[in-house]
Amino acid sequence: MKSYKVIDLMVPATDYASVSEDATLYEAVKALEDAQKKFKQDRYQHRGILIYDKTRKIIGKLGQLDILKALEPKYFEMQDRQGLKSLGFSKQFMKSMLKDYRFLDGAMANICKKAGETKVTSFVVTPTEGEFVDMDDSINEAIHQLVLGHHQSLLVTDKKGDIIGILRLTDVFSTICQSMHECGIE
Repeated sequence: MKSYKVIDLMVPATDYASVSEDATLYEAVKALEDAQKKFKQDRYQHRGILIYDKTRKIIGKLGQLDILKALEPKYFEMQDRQGLKSLGFSKQFMKSMLKDYRFLDGAMANICKKAGETKVTSFVVTPTEGEFVDMDDSINEAIHQLVLGHHQSLLVTDKKGDIIGILRLTDVFSTICQSMHECGIE
């Protein structure tokens, strides 16, 4: 099997959807749609948006789930509670939360207003140390980070520490599958 480095499989930041920290939710969604149309169709579509500051430095990212959470700020409050993320809830309990706590109450009716007014800075996800990978790291190292961190992607940095791309779980998985096919196992 060929040995890969992160840089071999990453999507360059210039090919990824990105918006300013001052952008609205609608502008972020539009940027994601535009990037998906331009991206090569033989690869999985983008599922995230890079957020940059006034100096054009990437400061964070948003995924599709983050955008859905932005429609209901109570989700961010629930996420902050210690241990809640790791607990498994029954479907019945989750439905009762939706009703009792009025999650998403009016979210769809007000989606246009929220999309046009909500700034991405109010829900941008600031990456943690475990979400960065060096462009020269081996894919083995990146797989280790993806698996242990339960990440869908990692931000790829150059020698200066600047974000230059994204290593997506889907691209790593696709490469692993291709390598298995090349083994000739029947």
